[in-house]
Amino acid sequence: MASMKEIAERCKVSVATVSKAINGYSDIGEETRNLILSTASELGYLPNSSARALKTKRSYNLGVLFFDEGMSGLTHDYFNHVLEQFRRTAQEQGYDITFVIGKDSGRKMSYYDHCRYRGVDGVVMACVDFYTDEVMDLVRSSIPLVTIDHTFDGTIAICSNNALGMETLLDHVYQRGHRRIAYIHGENTSVTKIRMTSFYRTAQSLGLDIPDEYIRKAAYRDADKAALETAELLNLRQPPTCILYPDDFAAFGGYTEIRNRGLRIPEDISIVGFDGLDAARVLVPRLTTWCQDTATIGKLAAEKLIDLVENPRTTIIEKYVVDGTLFTGGSVKTLKNGQ
Repeated sequence: MASMKEIAERCKVSVATVSKAINGYSDIGEETRNLILSTASELGYLPNSSARALKTKRSYNLGVLFFDEGMSGLTHDYFNHVLEQFRRTAQEQGYDITFVIGKDSGRKMSYYDHCRYRGVDGVVMACVDFYTDEVMDLVRSSIPLVTIDHTFDGTIAICSNNALGMETLLDHVYQRGHRRIAYIHGENTSVTKIRMTSFYRTAQSLGLDIPDEYIRKAAYRDADKAALETAELLNLRQPPTCILYPDDFAAFGGYTEIRNRGLRIPEDISIVGFDGLDAARVLVPRLTTWCQDTATIGKLAAEKLIDLVENPRTTIIEKYVVDGTLFTGGSVKTLKNGQ
């Protein structure tokens, strides 16, 4: 394994400059820092993490608090992509990640205690019940914190623009001639509340009347429940011409139920998803959906958390909203006169 001296000789700089670059000091040029770091990587240099922690008073370890009630874990399509980009960005800046699970070596401990036990420099929260006492204890602690798709006073939040996504989808369906539009929404979360508000607000601005029977509920990523709710909608005396789903995975359940009835998409019924999963683009027809920018969300979450860890006095605490894009697909038929 290479030493700092070898790196210094290769880069024609002092050992002190190499040390500054590797330990993240700001008083060297960016070009010099990049040269040193790339050379260190090329030579296989591995800094001593204990020594670095003693010098900088940081562990270079970020906690990830992630709990999925659907038990899909990191196969959860949306959060999987967000957290993968978070990991990549953190590692590029010299940080490791540790999952905060509330226990260690079989011993139960609070999220806060686990963070202290592992010595994490900061924590990102995603897909948790943000209103539990245990989560709130961590929020109120001195540990730097960034949340994804949820906002607390006094914390940095990185949020997908769910309001714009719902507005764009509903307007797209309306412009294609649909007036009988149903919405199967997810469970009661802050994301659902934002989408529901945007749905009703957009419907009102378009002059749409949405019957209560057109509003259904299915947990996110629950294709079976979405299929059951699809059946209920199709059984109505006047069924909708288009159904909006809480996410693309749930929409797969809609595909199944519709086809089991011998109906065609979009000729007999139109459907719309939310997320922009790769799998939705190989369906026939391809699913019309709102593509959330998971790469930017994950990258921004890591950057802002590291800023908060390294520059706590100058990092602005605010909410960052990340826009997505509409993927039109082929699952929405153009109607005339709303029929």
